[in-house]
Order: sequence, then structure tokens, then C-alpha cells
Amino acid sequence: MAQRSKATFQKRERERDKQMKQRDKEARRLEAKKAKAEREPINSNEDPDIAGIKPGPQPLPEQWQWAARVDGK
Repeated sequence: MAQRSKATFQKRERERDKQMKQRDKEARRLEAKKAKAEREPINSNEDPDIAGIKPGPQPLPEQWQWAARVDGK
């Protein structure tokens, strides 16, 4: 008999944990939906991968600046 009540208690714990997880997940979904609605729309005329890049030679990244000084360019 003791095994039966322990199993029932464990099942009740699992079910409660599952319900809490579902509530947390729903809250995260609502937050994400709200954040998405508040976010500014992306400019459809410009590709976000190349935004801010100008045609022609690009300046060297910061970590490469020392190489340009050593070569004298």
C-alpha cells in the first residue's frame, strides 16, 4: 500500500511541474509576441546583412590596423 500512495504523490508532483512549465512557456510566448510587436519594422528596401556597407574598398577592421602601419600603407 505504501508504494501506491508514493507513486500517486510522485505523479501529482510531475503533473504540477508539467503545468507550471506550460504556464512559464505561455508567458514566454506572450513576452516574445509583445516584444515583436514593439520592435521597429525592418526597412524592406535594405538587406540587413549588407546594411551600412558602401561600394568600393572597405576600411580595415580594428584588429588589422597595426598591419597597415607596419607595411607603411
